[in-house]
Amino acid sequence: MRIYCWALIASLILIGNACSRSEPKPAAPELLRTATIKDIMDSMVDPSGDFIFESIQDISDDHGIRQKAPKTPKEWEDVRRHLFILLETPNLLVMEGRRVAQPGEKSENPQVENQPEEVQKLLDADRPAFIRRARRLQDAAATAMKAADMKDKDALLKAIDGIDKACENCHLHYWYPNDKRAQEAAKENGLDIN
Repeated sequence: MRIYCWALIASLILIGNACSRSEPKPAAPELLRTATIKDIMDSMVDPSGDFIFESIQDISDDHGIRQKAPKTPKEWEDVRRHLFILLETPNLLVMEGRRVAQPGEKSENPQVENQPEEVQKLLDADRPAFIRRARRLQDAAATAMKAADMKDKDALLKAIDGIDKACENCHLHYWYPNDKRAQEAAKENGLDIN
């Protein structure tokens, strides 16, 4: 009886292996990449970044200096929702095959901004550097998310500075590397654009 059980188990294992080998695994669906980096920046990153930058700030006016910051659970949740976008969009930006802009799109300020073709060449020439820069945005957004989870407005304000520096670092390298004023301001603020 013992031999019969072992023979039955071995047979079932062989049949199971044969079945799993004979069934082709479905191919992963091809993902569409219709949005460009410019589209993602314009529709997701910029609006979320603006919301975050405006969510907490020191305001100086005729009434003195006061701080605007999230106070209610809903306000903190709104901050978190926008931080989630900043956490995830770098994954979209660095997807293989993602183009910088649609064919024919041009820079609005060509005297200081690179044309999309120039940005594309820079990205293609050193893709790991672009991925590192995108990761800096994710890291800064993750730090800001921790601050938002703790409802710590001081930590959030500090983390927002990290988000700003991550964005500026990337823009200075790819989008407006010829903007001398921006380069000087970056140096004055201790920003390393490498």
